[in-house]
Amino acid sequence: MIPTLAGRVQTRLFVLATVGVVLTALVTAVLPMSFADAYLVLLAVAVLGVGWELLYHLLMQFRWDKDWPTLFGLLTAVPEGLLMWVLLDLGLVPGVGGPVVSWAFAIMFGVVWLGQWSFVNGPMRVLFVQWRLRGGRLL
Repeated sequence: MIPTLAGRVQTRLFVLATVGVVLTALVTAVLPMSFADAYLVLLAVAVLGVGWELLYHLLMQFRWDKDWPTLFGLLTAVPEGLLMWVLLDLGLVPGVGGPVVSWAFAIMFGVVWLGQWSFVNGPMRVLFVQWRLRGGRLL
């Protein structure tokens, strides 16, 4: 299956709204970060992620099969996480009350990213068979 742009955006938002919300709650319970700040960061990651999907879609047009290898999908966490951290550090994420501890952000982002990537590349392929056949679209 080669995901369409709409499918990639829908999948990203669905997985962040389900798996991401649960993992954020679990991880935030043991981190020095308020739940409100953690969920605002998750929301910012979702919003920023739509922009990333547009950029990734543009970059994929230069690949002959118009798709990323699975490892590239995992490694995209690095630029996304770095940009999110820079925006947080500069205070450009509205609503976040105060500075976010860098290691706490790294743990939260890493756990949520790895969890959602694992879900998309594992259980989601089994639970949502039609998702695979429709280019990643859920609707």
